[in-house]
Amino acid sequence: MEFDFPDIEGPVAQRGIGVIAPFDLALERELWRWAPLEVSLHLARTPYEPVPVSLAMAELVSDATHLTAATRNVLHVEPEVVAYLCTSGSFIKGIEYERSLRETICRAGAANAVTTSGALLEAIGHLGITNLSIMTPYDEVLTGKLRDFLAEAGCAVVRSDHLGLGGGIWKVNYRTIAERILGADDPRAEAIFVSCTNLPTYDIIEPLEKVLGKPILTANQLTMWACLGRMKLPMMGPGRWLLEVF
Repeated sequence: MEFDFPDIEGPVAQRGIGVIAPFDLALERELWRWAPLEVSLHLARTPYEPVPVSLAMAELVSDATHLTAATRNVLHVEPEVVAYLCTSGSFIKGIEYERSLRETICRAGAANAVTTSGALLEAIGHLGITNLSIMTPYDEVLTGKLRDFLAEAGCAVVRSDHLGLGGGIWKVNYRTIAERILGADDPRAEAIFVSCTNLPTYDIIEPLEKVLGKPILTANQLTMWACLGRMKLPMMGPGRWLLEVF
């Protein structure tokens, strides 16, 4: 029996992004929605830690030993960039610590490295933002660390709100998140940042941007934007202020 092959050479050449995720990540599907067809995501997770979402957990999941092991777990599939997909783990100890996390990933063999909080700083610079509102699912202590991180970067947080959750963050519904984002808005804020890669945001970004007339920047969105930018590929999905290759 003969088979008439299509006049193409396939499959489409794959370009990879390695993703180091905290053990409790439940939103892998959000990441894929921002990725072009030729991009594949390869996930590795940090070891399970029996602690609630907190400063202690952020410190555990950003341990250099864990990042090194997770990076090596995805290197065999040759990712062009490796992302540490955790906002709190990359902002808790300031800008120099965020830089050290990227250096750890590169020392482990990655060609390029991104962190979620580093992507936030890149977006702030890209958009020329100096005043920001933030909304987080964390407690007050962890939310305060994000304010400190942004202040160190020269960006003022003019209003902030937090949900105070210790777990189950991926279960929060869109209505609650949208209401809290609207409540966090401030006339002085040039954008609103929604923290945490485990908080669902994809489908509410565009409607809220239309209502508020300003960027809604979210953790997964920014991480994918920064990775794809290094690959010179466009980002799919919502976030019209960021939808360009840089």
